[in-house]
Amino acid sequence: MNYIEEINKIKPKANLKWTVLDLFAGCGGLSLGFEAVGFKTIGYEMDRMAAETYNKNLKGKCIEKRLNEQTTFDTKYPIIIGGPPCQPFSVGGHQKGKKDNRNGFPIFTRLIKEMQPQIWIFENVRGMLYSNKWYLEKIITELEKEGYIIEYQILKAVNYGIPQNRERLFVVGHRGEFQFPKLRLQKRTVEEAIGDLIETIKDEKKILTASMDKYVANYEKASSCINPRDLSLNKPARTLTCRNIAAPTGDMQRVKLKDGRRRRISVREAARLQSFPDWFKFYGTETNQYYQIGNAVPPLLAYQLATSIKTYIEKGQFKSPEFIKNQIKSRQKEYKQLTLL
Repeated sequence: MNYIEEINKIKPKANLKWTVLDLFAGCGGLSLGFEAVGFKTIGYEMDRMAAETYNKNLKGKCIEKRLNEQTTFDTKYPIIIGGPPCQPFSVGGHQKGKKDNRNGFPIFTRLIKEMQPQIWIFENVRGMLYSNKWYLEKIITELEKEGYIIEYQILKAVNYGIPQNRERLFVVGHRGEFQFPKLRLQKRTVEEAIGDLIETIKDEKKILTASMDKYVANYEKASSCINPRDLSLNKPARTLTCRNIAAPTGDMQRVKLKDGRRRRISVREAARLQSFPDWFKFYGTETNQYYQIGNAVPPLLAYQLATSIKTYIEKGQFKSPEFIKNQIKSRQKEYKQLTLL
């Protein structure tokens, strides 16, 4: 099956009895993967247009609301997922961590404590595992007290069939035998994703002018870039970010046309590189749509994570409190040994 066929098969089913609560849901990339497996979803998102995109594409309902530490819920959910705002922990967001008022982890951890889901998962930038690892460890220690075995991995999108060198941290809390999705050997390329769109999309507003070409050349020279950062057809794309797809910056995601001109990628091209199916429509201004895409979890990766969670729940091989306690002690001991190295 080729890449476009594969992503276009990602469609909501929502035929399972379990409902997933998606916090900081964005436009629904993570929820789409879960609905394609069969989970029901309900999302919370403060951005009006992202919530509209979610509601017009998915079966679940997205409530437009800014979450805070006072937010309460009447229903308990067996599965909690989400992407607490990553700006507090990203290089682009100045890495203010928990001091940043955009930090969504206090509400995320509080709801886990209150709802006691069977399993939960959150996604964030890889930088949280480095300069802000002390805060990640604080979250883990706090939630281990609730009886969760907690595991985390940096997942590279390219290893899961997505044509993009995107790396994100995924943290899972469970009470049994959860397995992260298996790696794929086949690497998808830019050509497989958008080769049919590059020459057919006509948008003169996105063609780089002579002055923009000069600006890009100066940027690449200053950043010691040996090869131009045009997308290479035979390779995966660089990480799509809100910044490099929404604006004509020096490191913008761009393609080279047969006539020698260069063009910023379109919304649909960006969506394809993030593994959104072609039927999925984005709402809001063009800039807002780019931001929705850049902030999303690739649906194809979400689908694989959701499949692993479905397997975990259906097997129901939950461990005793004593087993979990020993697992937590073992992890804490290993972590202390690593910090002494």
